[in-house]
Amino acid sequence: MREGNDHRVTGRPLHYNRWVVVFCFGVLVFLGLFYYATQKIQYVWRWNRTPIYFAYQEEIHVTSTIDGEVSAITVEGDKARITVTGNGEEETYTTPKQDVRVSKGEFISPGDTLATYKKWKAGLLVIGLWITLKISVLATIIGVIIGILSGLMRISENPALRWSAVVYVELIRGSPLMVQILIWYFVLGTLINDLLIANGWGQIPALWYGVASLACFAGAYVSEIVRAGIQSIHRGQTEAARSLGMTYGQSMRHIILPQALRRILPPLAGQFISLVKDSSLLGIIAIRELTKAAREAVSASLQPFEIYILLGLLYLVLTFSLSMYVQYLERRMATS
Repeated sequence: MREGNDHRVTGRPLHYNRWVVVFCFGVLVFLGLFYYATQKIQYVWRWNRTPIYFAYQEEIHVTSTIDGEVSAITVEGDKARITVTGNGEEETYTTPKQDVRVSKGEFISPGDTLATYKKWKAGLLVIGLWITLKISVLATIIGVIIGILSGLMRISENPALRWSAVVYVELIRGSPLMVQILIWYFVLGTLINDLLIANGWGQIPALWYGVASLACFAGAYVSEIVRAGIQSIHRGQTEAARSLGMTYGQSMRHIILPQALRRILPPLAGQFISLVKDSSLLGIIAIRELTKAAREAVSASLQPFEIYILLGLLYLVLTFSLSMYVQYLERRMATS
């Protein structure tokens, strides 16, 4: 009787709490087995050395570049200005006042340390995480634009537009992403940079070719998602909009696309979650994204298990956060 009353009050099925306990027990069993496996392998775990790959304090040495005498040490707030004078030259160095290692009147040679202080710097994994986020956001924005345009071209009555979109989609979806990255960087990138240099312009960094390759790759899949979403809207709505005097573009912008967006949001989210993970391939063109940064950390520390476990957790945080945000958007759109 009590279970029946709880069901009416909460709206949850009977035995709901029991299955919650079963789930929690399964998670604990998995964690226990994972811990047991880590203890059985012949490996020395050194988790205490992993924080430096997120943030560390670097020791900065301020050294003199000339031979001379410390002519003045001026304190301004928490900073000190050290002036070295000699042989008609004068150099001034700014450091934290508590870290000055010389005194006024002291003779200095080139390379001598004037001050030593510590400065917090981002570790390899944080640098790689930031680059991965930057690449993913840029590729997502450009990929959505490419996908919407090519999706509209796929349903166009103009054969040149429709066939161009078909060729683009089939060509991109039918070839590996790694090959596309290499073509963008070594073929198109070399050609574009050579033309820029010949005309007196600077080179485009490798990061932008990586963004372009990911954006074009994602755009092909977004194109099919957009096409399917638009075609899922009943044709009568387009005809009704046109009968009210709307142009094709107005009917798409105000009637069709807003409805299609609600339907294509879940597959779009899945595509861009994959895009975050696909960015790990950009290490082959020397972009220090998260996976390449992790490989560099492994080479420096010889701690493969700790670094790669952290790498997996960071990707999980990125993709899970995006998934939660998309679910929030779905709820907002469902109630609007």
